[in-house]
Amino acid sequence: MDLCPLCNGLESKVILCPNCQSIMEDKGKITDYLDDYSAYMDIDIMKLFDGNIRSLENHKCMHYFFCPLCDHEETNAINE
Repeated sequence: MDLCPLCNGLESKVILCPNCQSIMEDKGKITDYLDDYSAYMDIDIMKLFDGNIRSLENHKCMHYFFCPLCDHEETNAINE
């Protein structure tokens, strides 16, 4: 069984904002922001809608990162 180390608190990832070089905040899985109930849906099913067509077969968890200083947003594929 694969699991995301960020979602499960096993690791943290430091990503620098490409605009202002400050540390971006990990806001969790990108699919958690699709609607009010998406955070409660099956993770493998939600990977069909995360913007990465191979995330399920390649065991990637797409995370949303946000810069609190300049409001830059980006997604990153985290290895499960």
